[in-house]
Amino acid sequence: MLNYERYGIPRELVERIKKKLKHPDTKNQVKAILENVTKADLQDRAKVRALLGKMTKALHEPVSESLAKQIVQMVLDLKVDPGNTLHLIKLWKAFRT
Repeated sequence: MLNYERYGIPRELVERIKKKLKHPDTKNQVKAILENVTKADLQDRAKVRALLGKMTKALHEPVSESLAKQIVQMVLDLKVDPGNTLHLIKLWKAFRT
């Protein structure tokens, strides 16, 4: 079982998103959303929820309220620091298949 599956996030959703992120325009949109995100932002439930909303719109992947809560909880639990390369590797490993 992959890390995200422990939070009830469907593999199909992750695979669709990974495929969409291979398109340069979509990838650039997502990068713009996450450009100035800090560790503190990723530990704030409201900010993570807002980021998730922007991401789902950019990716055209609506998620249910319950799935959104699970995704937010996973982000909070991972305690990712976007400025720390080791944290980014940990995050990458969580989604590789």
